[in-house]
Amino acid sequence: MRTFEERLASPWLRGPLAALAGALPVLAFPAPSWWWFAYVAVVPWLLLARAAPTPRRAAYDGWCGGFGFMLAMHHWLLPSLHVFTVVIASLLGALWAPWAWLVRRFLAGVPTRGRVVAALLVLPSAWLCVELVRSWQGLGGPWGMLGASQWQVAPALRLASVGGVWLLSFLLVAVNVAVAVLVAVRRARVPALAALLATAAAGSAAWVWSPRPDADGTARVAVVQPGLVDGTDSGEKRFDREERLTRELAGQGVDLIVWGESSVGSDLAERPDLARRTAALSRATGADILVNVDARRSDRPGIYKSSVLVGADGPTGDRYDKMRLVPFGEYVPARSLLGWATSVGKAAGEDRRRGTGQVLMNAGHGLRVGPLVCFETAFPDMTRRLAGDGADLLVGQSSTSTFQSSWAPVQHASLAALRAAETGRSMVHATLTGVSAVYGPAGQRIGPWLGTDASATAVYDVELADGVTPYVRFGDWPVLGALLVLAGLFLTEGARAFRLRRGFAPHVPPARTAHESPVRPGR
Repeated sequence: MRTFEERLASPWLRGPLAALAGALPVLAFPAPSWWWFAYVAVVPWLLLARAAPTPRRAAYDGWCGGFGFMLAMHHWLLPSLHVFTVVIASLLGALWAPWAWLVRRFLAGVPTRGRVVAALLVLPSAWLCVELVRSWQGLGGPWGMLGASQWQVAPALRLASVGGVWLLSFLLVAVNVAVAVLVAVRRARVPALAALLATAAAGSAAWVWSPRPDADGTARVAVVQPGLVDGTDSGEKRFDREERLTRELAGQGVDLIVWGESSVGSDLAERPDLARRTAALSRATGADILVNVDARRSDRPGIYKSSVLVGADGPTGDRYDKMRLVPFGEYVPARSLLGWATSVGKAAGEDRRRGTGQVLMNAGHGLRVGPLVCFETAFPDMTRRLAGDGADLLVGQSSTSTFQSSWAPVQHASLAALRAAETGRSMVHATLTGVSAVYGPAGQRIGPWLGTDASATAVYDVELADGVTPYVRFGDWPVLGALLVLAGLFLTEGARAFRLRRGFAPHVPPARTAHESPVRPGR
């Protein structure tokens, strides 16, 4: 009978186990929201890659684990993209193959303390580089970064103000590596314990040292969430419902009213009646209204998703066109090659057009608003740029109606907490069908969530903050540090390989001169 170790060497068992191990961290994200699980969720994956019989097998374990992670994180896409979701997860999962190869390189067998100390820097750095690559908009963006699982943990949010979600991901992987060493490598427990203590000390230091946002007044912001609208002429029915809900805000002293993504289905220049009705709502409530138009524009070709500010006299001229579009949802990459995706799922039949730059809007009452549209709230660089440009309030307009019964709405709403903490700016996440939420400048939740079953309005007293956080000032420095660690590793390994090659070079005897003759035996 084969032992468990012999069975574990079988690719038919290791592959599914690696995929399952890679999927485990998803439980730390909403909807389960087991944030504490993120500190040990990667340990099974680490132990499996560490015990791989060969480096190639370790890389394959990394690929399978990455596939499991990406598929579990984006499982709610299956009804829309069908088999293409599996294809995407397979391609992106390969990014973790080098990471798992490094796991075996540093932790296999009985590693020395020096190798363990190096692993505590190299493995989190390699993970961060994986997140950096897959954060490119064309590969799906930074949805599901490990650090994002800590969106409701106050000390973690404070750390995010120092190094963004990148720093959280680095520290979480470092903790997982330390726990894996404690479990599997007894002789190296001292550096593992030291790493855990160092992480705790870093969190405590950030809590004490990192500057807190300075309060600079408040704003009264209302969110209008119409909820699901079925049947024909759904765009007109949605506008009617948004109009009715917005009228209920009259007399409540709001400074800004925010509608969700695609809340207006026609270009306002083409539909002056909608512009007049929205302006009348602004006059009735005494507040500017930030709507989102998803329509073909009258002044240029193509369909745009645009945040448009409407005041008492109509559109104010402040407009932001969405820059980062959802692959397959709003455009098909390399449509000539991948256009077949439209026949097997709900991929975009026509590509949306991109905006050319971010904007700040003057929403009245001295309020400077930085708008983002849906998918863009996952990108920390966009909110950091808006905060650096002087935004008082960040606003994300979203619609996750297609994924109403999945984990997607609450996952999306949680991202705004991180963006608020990173920038020290309150953030409003307004949706058509939930989940709508508002967070303060430290990432703390303000007021009620509007869930996916709600058709309602909510008014929030939002704190406005001044100054910039270390993350806004210094940017993605954890990513730069990770790249430097890996560059140092490659230089060290290259120098070591060069020395070994020279040390094992074959000995070549010196050439004999013409007057020399070989010594014959017996002479």
